[in-house]
Amino acid sequence: MQNPETILPPITERSGILRWLRHNLFNTWSDAILTVVSASLIYWLVKSLLTWAITVAEWDVVVANLRLFMIGQFPLEQVGRLWVALAFLVFLTGNSLAIWDRKSYLAAILILGLPVFLIFLPFAPQTRIWLGVLAAAGILGWGLGYSAPQSIKRSVAIGWLIALPIFVLLTRGFTPAVEDVPSTALTIVPTNLWGGLLLTFLLTVVANIFSFPLGLLLALGRRSELPIIRWFSIGYIELVRGVPLITILFMAQLMLPLFVPGGIDIDRVLRAMVGMTLFSAAYLAENVRGGLQAIPKGQFEAAHALGLSGAKTMYFIILPQALRLIIPILVGQFISMFKDTALVAIVGLFDLLGIARTVLSQPEFIGLHREVYAFVSLFYWTLSYAMSYISQRLETSLGLGVR
Repeated sequence: MQNPETILPPITERSGILRWLRHNLFNTWSDAILTVVSASLIYWLVKSLLTWAITVAEWDVVVANLRLFMIGQFPLEQVGRLWVALAFLVFLTGNSLAIWDRKSYLAAILILGLPVFLIFLPFAPQTRIWLGVLAAAGILGWGLGYSAPQSIKRSVAIGWLIALPIFVLLTRGFTPAVEDVPSTALTIVPTNLWGGLLLTFLLTVVANIFSFPLGLLLALGRRSELPIIRWFSIGYIELVRGVPLITILFMAQLMLPLFVPGGIDIDRVLRAMVGMTLFSAAYLAENVRGGLQAIPKGQFEAAHALGLSGAKTMYFIILPQALRLIIPILVGQFISMFKDTALVAIVGLFDLLGIARTVLSQPEFIGLHREVYAFVSLFYWTLSYAMSYISQRLETSLGLGVR
């Protein structure tokens, strides 16, 4: 009797690249014609795009205004603290990749190696130094997380919880500016000087983070047995979902100051954050409600049979499963909110799109719309794809779609 370990698997047809092409792209005459036409069209589009980008486009408009695209009118003497905050985020990213995604070496190389690649581009010497700091922070974080994943897992989670407050505080500063006194490293920078990718990033992160707990409460309130809570949640969700985001932003800019005591000034960036948070929470509540309805009734009955209260059943049994089911939907909403931040340019804030419009108004760069909007579109696509990739890795690690 043969040893089972020595039995070879059955012989299967080997599928090389030519066989794959024949079975998938040239299986029939119609498939072959469609493949040739599509390949020709793609070749023409890519060739035309590369020809324009390399030989026709005038990228001086981007190079000359790169600082505006990144941080708006943020004072140059205060930029160092933004680099420190970014280094902290890169350090946490390296930790997280090493702890929770140890097998994804490609993602680690791309994310941690990007600052190293940027060092060799024609940036200012001080910028290159800070890029080196980012590279060192990312490599240090990845190495620390890879060598001791279990011992620092809780510390990394706490680090992500405090990352947003640290970033906002470093961006805003602590000490008020005084006339005829040199500014310090942490002098307060007014929000009207925030702009570009910095403002887009802050609006996106704040809106998504604070809308999540509010959306959870609204989703649970919609399922509440108390009529006043249920009808309030339903009314809020349906009212906000029936109004465009731009209307919410205008109302936040004009009406929010009416609800605060006199003498308290709410700056325009905070008003936009509040409006986007309230808007996103309504849609997130509906997404969570869909996840809750997808949970089988037997889960509730099993929890009740174990003697769990309604609150414990929802917290320990139902919500984790519901949130796991709607991860793709949540990430899709986060990406949508990231792109919707472009609407704040209509209410006078200089986010990435607002800065683009400002750059196009400069006399020496009038008419270079394609270059500017291509650069902005590349940023939006890159960050959106990064969020989508993280979502896919999270789904894979949780086993979503696998039976």
